[in-house]
Amino acid sequence: MFDRLQQLLKGNSSAKTHRNSENPAGSWSSHDLDHRSVHVFRPQEPAELTGVILFLHGHAEVSLNVNPVFSQCLQNYGLAAVCPSGGPCWWLDLVCPEFHPQITPHQWLRTTVLEFISRQFPEVRTPPALLGVSMGGQGVLQLAYQNARQFPVVAAISPAVDFHQLYGSGTALDRMFPDAEQARQATVVLNLHPLSWPAHQFFCCDPADHDWFDGAARLGMKLSSSGILHERDLETSGGGHSWEYFNLMADTAIRHCAASLQKVAANHG
Repeated sequence: MFDRLQQLLKGNSSAKTHRNSENPAGSWSSHDLDHRSVHVFRPQEPAELTGVILFLHGHAEVSLNVNPVFSQCLQNYGLAAVCPSGGPCWWLDLVCPEFHPQITPHQWLRTTVLEFISRQFPEVRTPPALLGVSMGGQGVLQLAYQNARQFPVVAAISPAVDFHQLYGSGTALDRMFPDAEQARQATVVLNLHPLSWPAHQFFCCDPADHDWFDGAARLGMKLSSSGILHERDLETSGGGHSWEYFNLMADTAIRHCAASLQKVAANHG
């Protein structure tokens, strides 16, 4: 269990090496929202803004504003990004003491954060695409599956689907669930709705990611057996559960978001 926790933290904190790097494209700004930091990316002109990505971070809270690879991809596809900080909350629709004593992360995202996005980008008519890595990867899947009409586009990189494996390791999960079985019952694989799912979904996981690959593979099998349309990449390898792999898959994930948002816009046009 300790090895899994170390792998989870390592996979996220390694991105901190980018913190002092200059971003090659676009501009980042920092905002305060309910006493939580929110980083906002705006692509440089003359790129036309094609949509907004709502990014959910992993357990170490590393945001995309420190990552030039993701910044360049956002610029290339003309996408803005909003990256709120949620702490170690696991981005679930459950009260997390470290997040708020009464408001769940889902409630905050669906109300306060969406209102913030509308104020920042009033010209964007499509709903934000969801993107997350590790803890945030499973978080965006949970959010999209529980609110498929509100979030029709989702991309998850190395999602920590079987997060119940970390129960007892001292994470916030210990305070959110009475035992590991209750945590397992809250995982996305056990909460798929056969008649309601995001229309455009993509997820990927490195086969060398020994802690989280099985959960991603299980999710893929469940989706396929349920006839739920999706895209997945469980073959590409490079770095295991790390920002090396996250960066490797950045273009694929963001390209999926951009293309899907265009389809959503066309369907509502």
